Amino acid sequence: MNCLIVVAHPLENSLCRHLADETIAHMKARGHDVTVKNLYDEAFDPRLTVKERASYYQAEFQSSELEKDLAQLRETEILILIFPTWWFGFPAILKGWFDRVWAPGHAYDHSPDLKGIIPRLDQLKKMTAITTLGSPWWVDWFVLRRPVRRILKLAILGTCAKNCRFKMLSLYSSESLTPTKVEKFVERIKSTF
Repeated sequence: MNCLIVVAHPLENSLCRHLADETIAHMKARGHDVTVKNLYDEAFDPRLTVKERASYYQAEFQSSELEKDLAQLRETEILILIFPTWWFGFPAILKGWFDRVWAPGHAYDHSPDLKGIIPRLDQLKKMTAITTLGSPWWVDWFVLRRPVRRILKLAILGTCAKNCRFKMLSLYSSESLTPTKVEKFVERIKSTF
């Protein structure tokens, strides 16, 4: 299957990059056609341009700067996001990728009355989010009620890819992990696929 792995961490020696390397190797070994999009390495510009935003409700989205990204998303059957959770949200570069690439006419269409969204990503069958958090699990689950998971599952996939299965793998207290705990999490990633 066509697998797009989107990595969003600025440091090459980070835990997220390690998890990305392990995931990429595993997916390739499983025989998937893997495309890696490292947003920082590509210097992806997360800023939605004036032309892009102005075209949101026009007949055609102004996509001249994003053709490759839009094609990648349209062809993706398995999407894997690997990123740190900062302040219980996405890194700005990943949020910008959603703002710019999950665009009207590509990820969704506006309903004729502009009161809803019609999904377009029918080919997207599975999304898995792999994230690290410095906080303990109970803060994410009980205090904040898993905001990143809710946004991904309900707001993004729920409106753009209705038939997509979603899984979130969160590695908590990531700043104080032992190598054994990291390896157990890597095994959890592998068993997911």
